Amino acid sequence: MAKDKTFYSCTECGGTSPRWLGKCPSCGAWNTLIESVPDAAPGKNRLSAAAGQYAGLTQAQAVMPLSAIEATEVARTPSGIDELDRVLGGGVVEGGVVLIGGDPGIGKSTLLLQALDALQRVGLPTLYVTGEESGAQVALRSRRLGLDASQVSVLAEIQLEKILATIESTQPAVAVIDSIQTVYSDQLTSAPGSVAQVRECAAHLTRMAKATGIAVVLVGHVTKEGALAGPRVLEHMVDTVLYFEGDTHSSFRLVRAIKNRFGAVNEIGVFAMTERGLKGVANPSAIFLSQHSEPVPGSCVLVTLEGTRPLLVEIQALVDGGGPSPRRLSVGLERDRLAMLLAVLHRHAGVACADQDVFVNAVGGVRISEPAADLAVMLAITSSLRGRALPKGFIAFGEVGLAGEVRPAPRGQERLKEAAKLGFTVAVVPKANAPKKPIAGLQIHAVERVDEAMSAVRELG
Repeated sequence: MAKDKTFYSCTECGGTSPRWLGKCPSCGAWNTLIESVPDAAPGKNRLSAAAGQYAGLTQAQAVMPLSAIEATEVARTPSGIDELDRVLGGGVVEGGVVLIGGDPGIGKSTLLLQALDALQRVGLPTLYVTGEESGAQVALRSRRLGLDASQVSVLAEIQLEKILATIESTQPAVAVIDSIQTVYSDQLTSAPGSVAQVRECAAHLTRMAKATGIAVVLVGHVTKEGALAGPRVLEHMVDTVLYFEGDTHSSFRLVRAIKNRFGAVNEIGVFAMTERGLKGVANPSAIFLSQHSEPVPGSCVLVTLEGTRPLLVEIQALVDGGGPSPRRLSVGLERDRLAMLLAVLHRHAGVACADQDVFVNAVGGVRISEPAADLAVMLAITSSLRGRALPKGFIAFGEVGLAGEVRPAPRGQERLKEAAKLGFTVAVVPKANAPKKPIAGLQIHAVERVDEAMSAVRELG
């Protein structure tokens, strides 16, 4: 079949050119021309040129009110890895498209190979398409992971048309494309990994998934800034976007859901990298808590929420003499928010750190973005400044406003129950989060303002 004639369109103004140019001839923008394929016929999308080839899972319907449409829960198939199922929202969805990205060597291929092996062991046909390795290399990895006698089908191919033909002939329940940046279509002349190739290949694979009900997992490369490489439309096309995070020098990995049409966003799964691959961590709070034999100054435990999961994270602060230009450094928390909290601490609690170096760290490499960490950060800073440790078994959470008020955190009851379950005995929380019924083993001090929180901690100490 002859290749379609291609042209280059400008992403800024939509202007076209028969060949690539550095500067758009229409609007003058630089490096905005990308390769495109014209429609097969006037008024007809080329992707639906083959009759019925890309028909959706549901037939075309007349206009109906929402109340008249029957809504059913999507069926899910557990992947065999509990932490991955948690992030996906309960399991793999029929016809769902998942995009997973992460740094090189973080464990994306390892995790997906383990998931495919678990799925085929329960009787589901699976296909692993690799464009970065040979079949022998994938087999070697499976041996290292201890996946003996694995029946996962492997295809080493990067041409889109051959991949689609293989999927159509084998009809797997789940297909993994590793990675989308290596796949190319014969209809385009640009190199694999270019904006046009990634967009077109992902569009074809997504339409195939919706038409056949085959779940597709796309592995994506990331840029040096940590964002998924390729066009932003790639993230819009898929149903679920997962980011694989973690330091390659550490054994722990986090899988975070950024987008999920079938579950909660910002859900996380915690894994430990072992010689036998990635293993789910049932109690991730143990990772983020330091093991001190006795309480130390500058340490406060926070109960934070990651999706629907409460996590206990230790916040450490170090306050030291800073000289004429004191430093403000935070790891895992926003630096601007740290500066704001120091100002509130000075104005409304009388704790001055203007001439001190202040360093704040969230233990375990976790990133905390929710404002409920404010109170724990302020108590850790005060503890370090005064050289007095907080009581043993102490936790705190709550958002702090510029007027010095302590605002409630969402789902406070779940946070307190998680802390009590892990053996914590004393909590300073916003008044609105105080439970109506006492929680066994947990002494709760409800406060409305920052100065109240400082007084409550002094009385405890």
